[in-house]
Amino acid sequence: MFASLDALHTELRACRLCAEAGHFIVSPPIFSGPAGARLMIVGQAPGRMEQERTHRPFSGPAGGRLFRWLAEAGWAEEDFRAANYMTAITKCYPGPHPSGRGDRVPGQEEQALCRPWLEQELALVQPQVVIPVGGLSIQRFLGKGARLVEVVGRAFVRPADDQRLTPWAQQHLPPRCQVIPLPHPSGASQWFNVPANQALLRQALAHVQAAGQV
Repeated sequence: MFASLDALHTELRACRLCAEAGHFIVSPPIFSGPAGARLMIVGQAPGRMEQERTHRPFSGPAGGRLFRWLAEAGWAEEDFRAANYMTAITKCYPGPHPSGRGDRVPGQEEQALCRPWLEQELALVQPQVVIPVGGLSIQRFLGKGARLVEVVGRAFVRPADDQRLTPWAQQHLPPRCQVIPLPHPSGASQWFNVPANQALLRQALAHVQAAGQV
C-alpha cells in the first residue's frame, strides 16, 4: 500500500511491466485527479490523442462526447477534471487495432498487470461514486455477462447490490460506493441509434447529476 496518492503516481509513471512482458504499449500512463475525489471515472485505456498530445484522460473525440454528456449532468469539463479522478483499466495507449479501425483492446494479461494500480487508486482515493465507461470497464465491476441495456440507467450500491457486483468490486470498492455505468462514448457506436438506449443514457446521467450534488 502506498503512503499517498502522490507516491502511487510517481511509481505508476515509471511502470514498464507490460513492455517488459512483451506487450505493445506506448507510455506514458494516463490518469488525473486529486485524493479525496468524490467521483472516479474508469475507462478502457487511453487513446492515441491522449498519448501523443494531451496526456489527459478522455481528451480525444470520445472524450469530447463524454464531456458533453457530463455537461448534461451539470459538470463543466474543467470543473470536473479539477474535482474528480479519471483513470482506466489499463493506463497506457495499447496501440491501433489490427484491423486499422480504432484502438486495440488490451489483453487479459495486460489487464492483470495493470489491475493492482487501479486497486491502489481505489484504496487511496476512496471515491463515493465510480463511473465505469464502456464494456471492458463495466465488466470489471459488474461481470462479463453485463449487457448495456441491463445496467446503463441504474446505480449499483455497495453492499446492497453485492450480488450484482463482481467479487473484485466487492473487495475493492469503499462501502456505500455507487457504481453508475456509462456506455463507451465512441462516435462509431450504433448503440445510441435506438431511442430506448438514449433514454437509458439520460437515466444514467440523472444518477451522475444526483451523485455529484450530494
